[in-house]
Amino acid sequence: MANNYPNSKEWVGLFSFPVTVYRPLFISVVAGIIISPNPVQALQVQVTPANPQLGETLSVVVQTDTTQQQPTVSMGKQTYPTFPLSTNRYRAFIPTTPLDKPGTLQIQVTGDGERKTLGVPLANRSFPTQRIRLSGSGSQDATEIELRRVDEFKKLVTPQKFWNGAFLKPSNASVSTIYGIRRYYNGVFAQDYYHRGVDYAGATGSPVVAPAAGRVSLVGRVAEGFRVHGNTVGIDHGQGVLSIMLHLSRIDVKEGDLVQAGQRIGTVGSTGASTGPHLHWGLYVNGISVDPVPWRFQGFE
Repeated sequence: MANNYPNSKEWVGLFSFPVTVYRPLFISVVAGIIISPNPVQALQVQVTPANPQLGETLSVVVQTDTTQQQPTVSMGKQTYPTFPLSTNRYRAFIPTTPLDKPGTLQIQVTGDGERKTLGVPLANRSFPTQRIRLSGSGSQDATEIELRRVDEFKKLVTPQKFWNGAFLKPSNASVSTIYGIRRYYNGVFAQDYYHRGVDYAGATGSPVVAPAAGRVSLVGRVAEGFRVHGNTVGIDHGQGVLSIMLHLSRIDVKEGDLVQAGQRIGTVGSTGASTGPHLHWGLYVNGISVDPVPWRFQGFE
């Protein structure tokens, strides 16, 4: 604005003389701001955690200036659903896995007529290797019905957000197998496999609770063909976030039930492909198995 005035006295005069004398000049200054060829860019993006590791979930929060169009969040050829958090504020989740390559992730965000590319470093992480020997029913392949129903469940992306705050432990038992472990099955390395969840070494019949609020969207039983998963409960927490509980000895809910965090949904067992009593808790984000631990300790709004 200083370029519109030849000297400091005229600048002072703008506020010393009656406004009517300088109104034309004032209007021209305001008009100059409105039609400026370089407007301030309003799109703001925040990614957390700032330094993620393999297997963690990235939260991409986008603040826009208008409500005319919902922003888009993508990485490579994959576009991730965005959901409103508040006025002009949206969030998308990007899952990562132990099979991804560490390095810089290029995340594209579009909104307010602007496009931003953010480089986010994805750190490497060491995952232990385990040797498992299965025999009898534990070595059988999954049935078509359980694969189809579990696959349909993992594709759920419900607009409503049911969970609130950090997730709970679904079992009070100690952890026997962490997320991401690589395995040899009967001496053969499972190349594209990683342990898609956390195992709790609970005693048969010990309670299993919902880690967060949600809708029960999958109930599968051994008698219905769940030969590998065993007795299974899947909970839709909303917005592409899903929990699946495997190998249960008992199921205490039915499909369609709304459950609250900490509500009992069944009991620990050893049904399906299992070497002993335990609960397997898998957490999926946009169809991808992620590490549940950050959801328990840091949580996502």
